[in-house]
Parts: sequence; C-alpha cells; structure tokens
Amino acid sequence: MEPRAPARPARLVLVLSAAGVLVLGLNAGLLLLGLPMPIGAERLAELHAPLLVFGAIGALISLERAVALRRSWAYAAPALMTGGALIALTPAPPTTGPLMVVAGLAVHVWQYRAIWRRQPMTATTVQALGAITALVATVAWSGGVPPSRLVPLLAVYLILTIVGERLELARLNAPGLAAERLLFALALSLSAAAVVSLTVPTVAVPVAGVLLIALSAWLLSYDVARTTVRMSGLPRFVAACLLVGYVWLIIAGAGWVLGGARTEGAIYDATTHAIFLGFVVTMIMAHAPIILPAVLGVRIPYHAVLYVPVGLLHAALLARVVAGDAWGWIHALQTAGATAAVAMMLYGVLAITVSARARFTERQGGRRVEA
Repeated sequence: MEPRAPARPARLVLVLSAAGVLVLGLNAGLLLLGLPMPIGAERLAELHAPLLVFGAIGALISLERAVALRRSWAYAAPALMTGGALIALTPAPPTTGPLMVVAGLAVHVWQYRAIWRRQPMTATTVQALGAITALVATVAWSGGVPPSRLVPLLAVYLILTIVGERLELARLNAPGLAAERLLFALALSLSAAAVVSLTVPTVAVPVAGVLLIALSAWLLSYDVARTTVRMSGLPRFVAACLLVGYVWLIIAGAGWVLGGARTEGAIYDATTHAIFLGFVVTMIMAHAPIILPAVLGVRIPYHAVLYVPVGLLHAALLARVVAGDAWGWIHALQTAGATAAVAMMLYGVLAITVSARARFTERQGGRRVEA
C-alpha cells in the first residue's frame, strides 16, 4: 500500500523553507552587486544561482509535482533540493550540499516518469527534458564546475518546465501534431545544446540562443495567451505576463547569439537576468494564483494590485539592462537589482494580503448567513 502523502502543514513547511532560500538567494544577488546586506556569509554570493534555481524555484516546482502525484516518495525532491542548497552554505564538506541536490533532482526526474505513466504527452516529455538538464547541472556542480558555467543548463531547466506547462494549454488552440513535434525537437535540441555548453561553450551557447528565439516564436504563435489577453481579470493578467516574458526570452536568445559564451560582464548579466527575471520570475507571478491554491489549499483571488509588482519588476529589469549593463552605470545596476528584489517580495506580501482578505470576507459572509 502506498504511504500516505504529507498533510497540508508539512507542505507549508516545504513552501516556507523554499521561501527562506529565496530570500537568501536574493541577498546573495545584492551582495554580488556590491550592496551592504544583513547576511554576508562567506559562500553566499557565489551560491546565488544554485540557491534560487535549486533551493527555491526548483523545490517549489517539484513540490507541485509531488502534490499532483499524491505519493509520499515524491516529496523527497523538494526536501532534498532545499536542504542541499542550505547545507551548501554551511562548513560541511563542499560536495555534501550539491550531492543532496543531485539526489533531489533524481527524484524530480522520477516524478516525471510517474506523471508520464498517467499522462503520456509531449508536454510531460518536454518538462522531463528540463529536469534531466538540471540533473546534469547538479552533477557538474558537485564535481566542482562553478555556477556561472551552469547558467545555460539552469536556464533550460526552468524554460522547458514552463514551456511544457504552456504546451498543455496550447492544445486548446489545437496547434496540431506537426507543431507539437516541432516544439519537442526544439526542446530536445535546446537541452542538448545546454549540456554541450559544459565542454564547447563557444559553439553551444550561440546555438542555444538561436533555439531560444525559435522556441519563443513557437510560443507567441500557439500560446492561448494571444486569445486570453483580450479577456479580463486573471486570464488577462496571466496572458499579459506571458507575452512580456516571451519578449524577454527573445532578447536573451539574441544575447546568447551575439554575445556568445560568457561567465561575466554586461552581456552575461543582461541575458541571464532577461531569462531569470524577465521570463522565469514573471511566469511565477503569473501562475502563483493558480498553483499555490493547489499546493496549499488556500485561495488567491485575482486583484488588479498584482500588476504593481509585475510592472515594478519589468521597469527594474529594463533599467538594469539599459542603464546598468549597456551604459555601464553601476548605481543604476545596483538600484535596479534592489528594486527587482523589492518587487518580488512585494508580490509575496500582496498575494498573502489578497488571500487573507478574501478569507476574511468569506467568513464574514458565512456569519451573516448563519445570523
């Protein structure tokens, strides 16, 4: 008999742990910009990317998959990924944390095998490709490859996860078998290019950039966001976030094509944050009102105030890329980085506030009915 899946309080602990790692990751990013921060652990800054991708976002992705599977073993993925990211900050042997994350990603890949048995679809395969790419990245990280060399793999992991989810919804527009096969070919090629970037980055990164642009074009052609952006409320909010995110993905692809393989400098900074802030974080903001209720059992109703942190995030990113990276204004780079961090934290605060307000209103309505 399959062991019972963890109850909601246990899932809440995992979400809060990932949120804590997210804060540490943002702290690390601001340290890299030369800003004074309350937490200045020796290894914190160099772990900026692993903390955010594995310990925070990746853990939340695997948690959502675990909730969908309703299998207790599946919850090992987020626990190991968050735990490993935190252990990496401690005086423990340098390989301990990364190896825990490797184990977590291995469970994450196995999650997709279980999902495939239920839903043998192209969308599942695309997401599994992303998880496998992340697993390769963690193995390389545990072997001593610096996080800056892993950026293409980390990016592809999150990009393919999101693309797979969008493909499921794109079926509403009936893209057809040929379009699905094209998307799978692009996803497979992008994953392969990311892995090859570990050994031949000068060739693989520009190729990955071309594939990223092609993938963005596919999304802009077939995503239901083109239709739902004309609606109102939550559908329009999600669609607006998606369409802007796809534009940033094209910009990042162009950066990889023109800038080539880089691990530092203005082009590296611009392309990296175009992906992780402009695309990934925007997608998280778009889908949080849909995914978090399924994970935690709490309702996050749509409210127009959610546009505020999204707009602030994109204004900060634009300032970072133009004034900070292109024009070389260090103060603009620092201010934009801090503003983006504020936008992400503000989104969390507003989401909690909107949820609490809705719950209070429902309780008040229930009391009136009883009276």
